Amino acid sequence: MTTTDTSPAATSLPSLRVARERFLAGAALPRGVPEDVVAAWRRARFFGVPHDLEEPVACPPPPRESALLGAVRPVLDRIVPALGAGGSLLVLTDERLRVLRTAGNLPGFGACTGLSEQEVGHNSAALALRTRRRAEAHGPEHFLDRWQEVSAVSVPVLGPENGQVLGTLTVVSRLCADGPPHPQAAFAEATVAAVETELRARAGRGERALLDAYVRAARGPDRAVAALDGRNRLVSDAAQRLLTPEVLGVLERTAADARHRDVTGVARLPDGAGCTARVTPVRLDGTTIGIVAALEPLDDPAPAAPATPPPVALTGSSVPWRHAVGHAVELVRSGEPLLLTGERGTGKAALARELFGPDPVQVADAARDTGLDQSLSAWQPDRLLLLLHAERLAQPGVAALNSLLDQHPDTRLLVTYTPGAPAGPCLQRLLDKLSARSVTLPPLRERTEDIRELLPALTPRPAPGQPPLTWTLDALRALEAYPWPGNVTELAHVVRALAEHRRVSGPVRRAELPDAVREGPAARPLSPMEHAERAAILEALRRNGGNKARTAVALGIGRATLYRKLREYRR
Repeated sequence: MTTTDTSPAATSLPSLRVARERFLAGAALPRGVPEDVVAAWRRARFFGVPHDLEEPVACPPPPRESALLGAVRPVLDRIVPALGAGGSLLVLTDERLRVLRTAGNLPGFGACTGLSEQEVGHNSAALALRTRRRAEAHGPEHFLDRWQEVSAVSVPVLGPENGQVLGTLTVVSRLCADGPPHPQAAFAEATVAAVETELRARAGRGERALLDAYVRAARGPDRAVAALDGRNRLVSDAAQRLLTPEVLGVLERTAADARHRDVTGVARLPDGAGCTARVTPVRLDGTTIGIVAALEPLDDPAPAAPATPPPVALTGSSVPWRHAVGHAVELVRSGEPLLLTGERGTGKAALARELFGPDPVQVADAARDTGLDQSLSAWQPDRLLLLLHAERLAQPGVAALNSLLDQHPDTRLLVTYTPGAPAGPCLQRLLDKLSARSVTLPPLRERTEDIRELLPALTPRPAPGQPPLTWTLDALRALEAYPWPGNVTELAHVVRALAEHRRVSGPVRRAELPDAVREGPAARPLSPMEHAERAAILEALRRNGGNKARTAVALGIGRATLYRKLREYRR
C-alpha cells in the first residue's frame, strides 16, 4: 500500500467549476487553474469522452475469479457495514481499471463498468494506477457532468511477490465542501492494507497447496514428478534426469495456461523429449494455481538425440537478429570486404568467426596492434583477414588499411567496429568505403525475445549427474526487462557467475539475480548522485533480506523516506 499527495487542485471548487464550464465552451481559461487538471480535461477531449455521458461504457468483462477478488471478499464482509447507509460507495477495479465489485450506495453516482480515462475521463482510480499511490479527485476536477457532485479517493493494491499493481480500491462520497484531503482517505488505505495482508496470506497458502500436491504425487520410489506454478518449481530426483530445458519450458507455459483453461491430460512435448508428461491441475478455493506433471520415459530406450544447439553467435529467432545475420551471410558469400558494427557486447567478433566457417583466418586485433605493423606484414593475400576493434586503430594503422583496400579492393576482409568517440578523417574514410557493405547488429534490449534462447547456449555444461541451470518465470521476466548495456557479453557474465557460484538447487529465482537486474532499470534517467544513492539502497536491502524497516535503520533514514525514494526511482 502506498500514499501520495492529495488532489492536484489548488484553487477553490467554485472557481474550478467556472473554469471547467469555460473549457467545455472553448473559452479562455482564467488564471490559477492547476495545469494537471487542465491536462486531464484535454486528455478526456482527446479520447473523445462526452462530458454528458450517461450510459456506462461497455468494456471487456473482467475475469470471474482472480487472486484480488478472492482476497477482497473477506475484507469487504468485515468493512462494508462501516460505509454507512447511502453515504459512500466502494469500487474495486483490476489492473485494467475494469470494475470487479462495488459495495455501498451513493445516489447519483451511477453505474460504471470501467474507470479508464479513455472511457470516462479523469478520475482518482486512473490517477492512482498511473502514479502507484493514493490519489483524489473532487467535483469539477472530473470531466463527466454526473460526477460534479462527488469526491473520490483511490489507493492502488500491490501484489505481495513483485509489487505490481493488481488493481485499485476507490471510496466515493458526496462532494467534500472543503476539498482535499478526502475524509475517508485513511479508511481507503486501511482497507487496501487489509487486502494486501490477505493476499500475502493467500500466497503462502498457494505454496503450501503446491507442496502438498507434489508430496502426494511423488509418493513411491523413483516417481518422476514436477510441480510448478510460474514462480515455484518442485522437481523430484527422477524427474531431474528426464527434464530438458525445452520440456521445462513447455511445463512452465502449461502452468501459466492452467489459470485460464483446462490443461488436464498429456502435455504436448517437443520431438526428442524422451518422456511423456501427464498434467493434473492444482486448485485452491476453486481456483487453479499450478500443475503437477507426472513424467514417464518412452519405451524406446534410444530416443532421438536433441539437435545440437547453434553457436551463441547465431542463436536468436527475433526479426532484428535474423535479418542482421541473414544480411551478413549474403555479404560474406560475395568475397568482398564487410563491416560489422554495433554496441559493445553485441557479438560482432563471435559472429565474424562463425561467418568464416572452417576457412583459415588471420586475426588482427587493433586493441593490441594499433598500427597493424605486425598483422599486415604477416598477412597472406589468399587468407581471410579479420580485423577486430577498428575504433582503436591509431593513425598509421588506419592509413595502412586504407592503402591495402586501395591496392586490393577485393580483399577478403571483415572489420568489426564499435561506435563511440567521433572518428577521425582517415578512419571515417575507411568507414565510408565499407558503409555500403556494412551490417549493424541490434543491441540485446531490442531483441529481448532471444534471451530465453540464449540462456541455454550461454550456460556452462553442468557436471555429470547435475541438472541443467533453469529459471523461474519471475527471473526470466527480470532478465527481459533489464536493458543490458553490456548486451550479450554482460548476460553471459551473469549466467556464468550463477552457474559457478550459486549454492542452492532448483531454478534460479529473481532474488538470486544481481541487484541491478533484479530491481530493473529506473523508469527515468537518474543523475550520478541518484545512481549512487539507488545502488546504496539496493545493497542495503540485499544485506537486510529485503526488510525495509531494518534497511531504513541501517541507512539512518526514516521508513517513509526510504519508501519515497524507492517510489521515485520507479517513476
